[in-house]
Amino acid sequence: MYLLENIQLALEGLRANKMRSLLTMLGIIIGISAVIGIVTVGNSMTHAVTDQMQQLGATNIIVMVQERGMDMMQTTAPAMPTDSDLISDEMIEQFYERYNNYITAISLSAAGGNGRAEDGRLFANVSLMGVSPGFRPSNNLEMMSGRFINDGDVLSRRHTAVVSHRFVENMFPHGTDPLGQEVRVTTGSNIETFVIVGVYEYIPMGAGMGFGPPIDNVNIRTDMYIPVSTMNAINASTQGVHMVFTIMAEPTVDFRAFEGQIRRFFGTFYQNNPRFTVSTFSMDMMLNATEEIMGTLAVAVAVIAGISLIVGGVGVMNIMLVSVTERTREIGTRKALGARNISIRIQFVVEAIIICAIGGLLGVALGVIMGYMGSLLLGFPGFPSFDIIIIAVFFSMMIGLFFGYYPANKAAKLDPIEALRYE
Repeated sequence: MYLLENIQLALEGLRANKMRSLLTMLGIIIGISAVIGIVTVGNSMTHAVTDQMQQLGATNIIVMVQERGMDMMQTTAPAMPTDSDLISDEMIEQFYERYNNYITAISLSAAGGNGRAEDGRLFANVSLMGVSPGFRPSNNLEMMSGRFINDGDVLSRRHTAVVSHRFVENMFPHGTDPLGQEVRVTTGSNIETFVIVGVYEYIPMGAGMGFGPPIDNVNIRTDMYIPVSTMNAINASTQGVHMVFTIMAEPTVDFRAFEGQIRRFFGTFYQNNPRFTVSTFSMDMMLNATEEIMGTLAVAVAVIAGISLIVGGVGVMNIMLVSVTERTREIGTRKALGARNISIRIQFVVEAIIICAIGGLLGVALGVIMGYMGSLLLGFPGFPSFDIIIIAVFFSMMIGLFFGYYPANKAAKLDPIEALRYE
């Protein structure tokens, strides 16, 4: 009951000095809203980055031929491997036979350079990419119609192609079915004809984060996927050897342990190779590192924003000292009527806590709005967790307790006779 009376007195004091109370709360409001807004935007940014990386393949392990003792920071050009130094199809087949229970797909690819498909006045810019059937699941490619490159296409070196829906919009009149249609692609001095067997959804990099290049259907360059064997034939490259390929592991696999097994397996083929070996790179490790960096950055910025809470706390202490001075006669009267020091102290501490709690609630409301608007711009609209809101309000009340104690203690120690004489 005594506590409720103190809360009522504190609220009446706030109503009597609305402007001063609002200005006192301002530092708390700004600090709390900044912390909540930054944490919300930081979480949204983390989700945006991790979502983009997951689209690239969070369970992918890239296997590549690398020069022994190669330093990632070296400035000299690395030595180029010969065909005998590359990973052969036989090695990959042996690996798959041993670890097929750990593998969802194996993706082989070969770049073919930029080209241009033309049909009269219609055209589309493309980047030719030779791929195996495992490329689609390992790169999270979404098919809109038709099919992807299959084993038959690779074995027979067919001139089949999978194109983007942007390509279709540029090359075919609206409503035309592109499947089974032939397209001629010019790459350098070569002109190749392909039959479209599938259409995939083109998603520009960065589109899910609210930024990235604007979509220009006319000049945009999208990937055209053809069988990897066909690409090697066009490039006059050696068939059946690879500089790099990708393994899509099962989600339940221990990625770090599996990476070690991959390096040991392929390392047996390179034991007697003095120049080259096999290395691996896991998207999962990069994803974890990115999440840690983004989380640390968000916390660091939130701590910097939280400094304004200290400023707000000093403002609360200053106003409470003014309040003690203004109410000196009131304090003297209460003490003359028998109020104990602890009662006076609790009265002013409660008043400081109420000021900071109300400021904290207003800051939470403003922070939620700021965080939502900021995260909306990143394409991942969201609200702060309930935990961070509770922590913010609790922290603001602790600021009131900490910075309100000194003025309250000063009020409690006033001599009642001197207080009653105060003018």
